[in-house]
Parts: sequence; C-alpha cells; structure tokens
Amino acid sequence: MTDTDVWLVVGLGNPGPSYAGHRHNIGYLVVDELASRMGSGFRAHKTGRADVVEGRLGAPGVGSARVVLAKSRSYMNESGGPVKALATFYKVPAERVIAIHDELDIDFGTLRIKKGGGDNGHNGLKSMRSSLGTGDFFRVRAGIGRPPGRQDVADFVLSNYGTTERKELPFQIDSAADAVESLIADGLEKTQQRFNS
Repeated sequence: MTDTDVWLVVGLGNPGPSYAGHRHNIGYLVVDELASRMGSGFRAHKTGRADVVEGRLGAPGVGSARVVLAKSRSYMNESGGPVKALATFYKVPAERVIAIHDELDIDFGTLRIKKGGGDNGHNGLKSMRSSLGTGDFFRVRAGIGRPPGRQDVADFVLSNYGTTERKELPFQIDSAADAVESLIADGLEKTQQRFNS
C-alpha cells in the first residue's frame, strides 16, 4: 500500500475535560465516533502534539481506506502545527485532509461538506491554512447556529450545548461521521448531494 492511500481526518477542538461538552468541540466528538466504529482508542502520537487512531474505515476488504484520526493536543487556535506535523509524518497531501469543525452560520443539526474556501473567522481553520500553506482541504462543517440575543460569539462556542440540543447531538455526530466515510469512499460530489441538506 502506498502512502497516498492514507487520509488524515482531524477533529478540531480544545483539549481537556473542561472543554469536552462545548460547541467548539464537535470535531473531537465526531472523531471519537469514528474511532469507535474502527474499534480503537486514541493514543499519543510520537510527534507528541496529537492523539491519533490508525486503522481502516468503510466496508472491510477492497472498499476500506487507511485513515489516521487525529485530535490536536494544542488549543483550537494553534491546531495547525500538530496537523502539519501529522501530515508530514504520514505523507498526506492537503487534498486528503478532512477537518471536522463547528460552524456558526449553519443551523444546529445541519451539515455542509466542502473543499477549500475561507476560514469564516474560525481560528482552527485559520491555523490549519497557515500551517499547511493552503486552505485546499475538505471540511465537514457541523452547524451550531448563532448565539441567542446578544451573547458573545466566543462565550457561545465555548459553552455547553443546551438541553434540547444534547438530545439531538448524537444524530448530528453520527451523520457527520457518515459524511466523513462517504467523502473517503464516494468523493465530494456524492457526499454533498447526500449531506448538504
């Protein structure tokens, strides 16, 4: 198997238990789901800057792809460095990197899949673009909606999901994990048709 067969799937978020339930950490939650589908747990990578799971995603046999799931050990706004270190280590080009992140401009429970584009004020994406030298990677954008009333955006993304949202969150996580599998197996266009509701 050549190294070009590897995909790097990065869940964006902040490390540590105090951030675990925050809207900003949806990326971590989705890669946790993917790791569970692979039957593996995260381990510290030898670069020392991320936790990873290496394995295969998709139907067993010919249809499965070699995948590295990653959660940076740095805070969101510094996640580019660890992502770049992993991409270099596994020889993964930017066009085989998938970032999973929260998106304010999309309603909660909704997904949008795209390749490239701007950062839309998202510090994790900004850091990745800066470190990788390109924004030309895939994004699985999990909608969190806009803050209610006059709540500050930073306070909103760094707060826990509401009670009603928590009931629906497992469905969004499951759907985002399905979208990652679809991107790898079927490509962007088919995945957008299925998931860009």
